[in-house]
Amino acid sequence: MNPLILLMSSFFVMIFIKIPISFSLTLSSMLTMAYIGLPFTTILNNMYASVNSFPLLAVPFFLLLGRLMNDGGITLRLVQFSSMMVGHIKGGLGHINVMVSMLFAGLSGSAAADTAGIGAMLIPAMEKDGYDTDFSVAVTAASSTLGVIIPPSIMMVIYGAMGQVSIGALFLAGVVPGLLIGLSQMGYVYYMAKKRGYPSNPKVSLKEKGSAFVKAFPPLLLPLIILLGITAGIFTATEAAAVAVVYGLFLMFIVYRSFKVQDIPGVLKDAVVGYAVPMFAVASAGIMGWLIAYLNAPQMIASWILGITSSYFGIYLMIVAFLLMIGTFLSPLTAIIIFLPIIQQLGAVANLNHIHLGIIVVLTLSLGMVTPPYGICLLIAAQIGKLSAPRAFVAILPLIGLVLLIIFAGIAVPDLFLFLPKLFMPDFV
Repeated sequence: MNPLILLMSSFFVMIFIKIPISFSLTLSSMLTMAYIGLPFTTILNNMYASVNSFPLLAVPFFLLLGRLMNDGGITLRLVQFSSMMVGHIKGGLGHINVMVSMLFAGLSGSAAADTAGIGAMLIPAMEKDGYDTDFSVAVTAASSTLGVIIPPSIMMVIYGAMGQVSIGALFLAGVVPGLLIGLSQMGYVYYMAKKRGYPSNPKVSLKEKGSAFVKAFPPLLLPLIILLGITAGIFTATEAAAVAVVYGLFLMFIVYRSFKVQDIPGVLKDAVVGYAVPMFAVASAGIMGWLIAYLNAPQMIASWILGITSSYFGIYLMIVAFLLMIGTFLSPLTAIIIFLPIIQQLGAVANLNHIHLGIIVVLTLSLGMVTPPYGICLLIAAQIGKLSAPRAFVAILPLIGLVLLIIFAGIAVPDLFLFLPKLFMPDFV
């Protein structure tokens, strides 16, 4: 049997019988290595090499920052600020939902944290205000994916670290598509509010808006600190994450005084656990990613695809279709690490810009977070709203379509996503 077929078939069989993905990755790799006679010490070496990366240290810092912001009352302040800014528009709570996700994305870098934190607050409020449950769940889940698109993004950190791509340039490339997706979702909310008669909140005075802005301003500085620090070369992405945590601690203990010293051990414990789980998946996926490259799969698949099409649009279309498929049953981080050698090989032979390819990969895999059976954000939002996953998926389909339109617009006009990296970090694009 072809070792590559053995590797992938054993992996999918293990997933089918519900063995956890991290263990499926390791076991299928071990089986294939035994079949072709590779020493098992290769597994340990590659697991260590996968996580022995300075840029990956940014991940626990961003996870800790998200926990600080969520537990420290920042989410509530962002909701109040968003309510003052967009609550008066038709479908007010829907607009607030999207805007809070856009703002929270710049603080946590995690879509699941966004869904849980914002969904628990806004889904019940939307239902109480007369919004349909399926609409409330769909908007919450769809907008939460902005957490992996608008910088800082844990997914971009993983992609940059594993693919040797500038994380700062990826962060900049995520700004425009993140804003476009957020605005398109607000347009959809307005359309549905008109169609279904959803209410709006009362208008507020300019003074009240100013007061809400002042309260929300300190945390809103965080994304600027991270982006400006990286693009100006003051610090790396990892150092930026550490600086952001220090700033977050300053806000929690000095400015807002919403944390006490005795709260620190619990927060650190949750951050460590939250970091250990994805890092084990990174280590396990690193083995399979190395094995896929060792078995010459990237070159074989690239040759096969080029035998079908060699056009720019054709290759991107096949990449997007492939990522949409694997995103339904693999977490985005796992998918990136396993298939990055193949994706980058395709990018190299098709002469695709490495930053542009990275942002297209991140955007496409973000949809896997709202498509069953993986669909972690959709499942969390559906659980909060006590809605079945199939009904939630049907409700979110129009919002998935909007993201796909933006992805294809970015493929057709690459500078739509690349003009910020070209402007501020031209040496890395």
